[in-house]
Amino acid sequence: MKIYSFPSISSPTAKILILGTMPGEASLRANEYYGHPRNNFWKFLFTICQQPFSTDYETKKSLLLQNKIALWDVLQACERQGSLDSAIMKEVPNDFITFLKTHPNITHIYFNGQKSAHFFKRYVKTESIYTLATLPSTSPANAGMSFEKKLAFWQENILKGITNS
Repeated sequence: MKIYSFPSISSPTAKILILGTMPGEASLRANEYYGHPRNNFWKFLFTICQQPFSTDYETKKSLLLQNKIALWDVLQACERQGSLDSAIMKEVPNDFITFLKTHPNITHIYFNGQKSAHFFKRYVKTESIYTLATLPSTSPANAGMSFEKKLAFWQENILKGITNS
């Protein structure tokens, strides 16, 4: 089945870009990024930004924009059965040339898991002005690392991007 990603959540003032691969089935049904209730993405971001957690999607989007964080997926479309990134076929990347030109303050690009980094590096050639880092996937399918250890990786990198930009 062919599926499509969401538009970015971003502002031209963003300093950080966080990239997933492609929304999973729960996110597509909810029509929101990281819509699976067991995905830790939003818990991590609220913790890192020292804000009380909210399930309200508008509050989640505001959290990103207030902290100069852009969110998008590497892929614009693909074919996939289920939600696993390993099942992605016939992928089409998003237009990063235009995106990065219209977001000139981005200095740090973070990948939510190995597959988003893999597809980005396959399809996108960036200048060396960007700091790229692959973070542990926030997906419930990534059970090989504890919540606390994943959060520590995320916190260290995201705070680095916020303070060093």
